[in-house]
Amino acid sequence: MTQQLILASNNAGKLKEFNELLASVGFAVHAQGDFGVPEADEPFATFVENALHKARHAARLTGLPALADDSGVCVNALGGAPGVYSARYAGEPKSDAANSAKLVADLAAHADKSAYYYCVLVFVRHADDPQPVIADGRWNGEIVAAPRGQGGFGYDPHFWLPALGKCAAELTPDEKNALSHRGQALRALVEKLR
Repeated sequence: MTQQLILASNNAGKLKEFNELLASVGFAVHAQGDFGVPEADEPFATFVENALHKARHAARLTGLPALADDSGVCVNALGGAPGVYSARYAGEPKSDAANSAKLVADLAAHADKSAYYYCVLVFVRHADDPQPVIADGRWNGEIVAAPRGQGGFGYDPHFWLPALGKCAAELTPDEKNALSHRGQALRALVEKLR
């Protein structure tokens, strides 16, 4: 039997990834917008606080279990920026191209291009769940100036994986799910839920 799960996001890329990864364990993931849930604000300075806030918001407004992630790219030479501000790094409206351009420009003067994607997932059974299930994942790489690949979303065309000789946007969905910060966090979450 398939259980409905609300994703506290309307990001089509994330929805696709979560559905691919959670279908095998019996969840059908739906975007919160399908249920008329507006996006929650993200007022906190940490990934875990933002994810918990978003999960509770979606669960409260739907009456269903909810899953939220907060994730972003953290660049060592920039003190962890853009971090929790990754989706809005270049300001409003949200734009992957503008965010990537700002990141490449901000990093241009730095020799250290090391970075990592970080993801925190929070699953709540209901809005007031006193024991949310939390998992995280980290994916190391480097930021490159010239974009490569057509897949993925966000900073993927600029996220270089030295061991593979590819950017994240050049990976197939299966390759990305096997390696990514979100894939790592989701596998850890599934193990905790079992």
